[in-house]
Amino acid sequence: MPPATSTYPSITEAIMMPRLVRLGSNLYGAVFTLMKLLPAHYILQRARDRGELGPDTVIVETTSGTFGLALAMQAALLRRKLILVSDPAIDANLYRRLTDLGARVEICQEPSPVGGYQTARLNRLAEIRAELPDSFCPEQYSNPDNPRSYGAVADQLQRTLGTVDCLVGPVGSGGSMCGTTRGLRLRTPHTVALGVDTHRSVLFGQEDGPRELRGLGNSLWPANLDHNVFDEVHWLSAAEAYASTRALHTRHALFQGPTSGAAYQVARWWAERNPDRTCVVMLPDEGYRYQATVYDDAWLAANGHAAADRPAEPLRVTEPGAAGERWSRLVWRRRGYDAVPGVVERPAGDLAVPGVVDRPAGDLAVPGVVAQSAGDLTLPDVLARPAGDPAVPDVVARTAEDQAPADGVLS
Repeated sequence: MPPATSTYPSITEAIMMPRLVRLGSNLYGAVFTLMKLLPAHYILQRARDRGELGPDTVIVETTSGTFGLALAMQAALLRRKLILVSDPAIDANLYRRLTDLGARVEICQEPSPVGGYQTARLNRLAEIRAELPDSFCPEQYSNPDNPRSYGAVADQLQRTLGTVDCLVGPVGSGGSMCGTTRGLRLRTPHTVALGVDTHRSVLFGQEDGPRELRGLGNSLWPANLDHNVFDEVHWLSAAEAYASTRALHTRHALFQGPTSGAAYQVARWWAERNPDRTCVVMLPDEGYRYQATVYDDAWLAANGHAAADRPAEPLRVTEPGAAGERWSRLVWRRRGYDAVPGVVERPAGDLAVPGVVDRPAGDLAVPGVVAQSAGDLTLPDVLARPAGDPAVPDVVARTAEDQAPADGVLS
């Protein structure tokens, strides 16, 4: 008998939640068609509820990837005008899809001297908003509704799997990993969070620089990125991510993008070393945008990735600058950014992206983040428990000088 199906009021609501797929004895994939649909839908819904999105309001945002596509789909369904500010990294197929959905896409041709294209895009975004009488910017980097939307994913995971001991996922705006992890820890404070980044991204303390691997990493520090959430950070090269993406397809018939491949490599490593614990990996989007690149052997060969090596395990480093060019791992221990040795110093007063709207100090809907002042980088309450409290694993209670167990095994 075929399974019962449901009807949905729109395609975005039909596909915005992940399917949970078993990838190993203790490893599950949260497989998204387009993960950014979840925050895009939630942010715009909340804006309508607050009266910020009227019939003549123009939606404007800066994006070079899937958040723009998610907004374009939602704006088309809402019959709202949409202006997206992007950069030359946007691929031609995505550009055509955005414009076909009715979006106006502006391309910033030159990067800013500080903050690169992301700062240039934010500056142009501010100019556009100044010209419009009525506009709304979802501000995925700073809007607390971004991480808040992933509470639904945390509920789904716990309802389906019970206890989730480890969550692995790529980090860009900080929304998916921070929001889902916080939701899980409301019931299981011991849940370990492994963030996946790429080299020359500033998110976890490396120097900014050119990055081939897109969809994760950043040249600025988003306000929605709460460093206190993370137990470990892993940096992968583009070649490693591409090879793992192809392996995910070959092994599990999952046709996903390279950020999914990067996260899968880290999650599989952790799950194999913790066979009695349940691990979930966030797989953000499908691979159709990458058919002519990551899934094309000729393209891989032409770009030096044909014989990409997939290390069996990461190189453990003690500070971000030591990560080199291969898969590397740093035990972060839920510390604030400035508490981690060797991180790149942030400009004074710049704890987020410039030009974002300040969040109300009393907004406690996102625990442990929005109530902090700009200079307050203390750990969330769960880390203040006594070292002997069994609800918090040893890796959290240890001091900054203490070394975590080898191979990511949490005793």
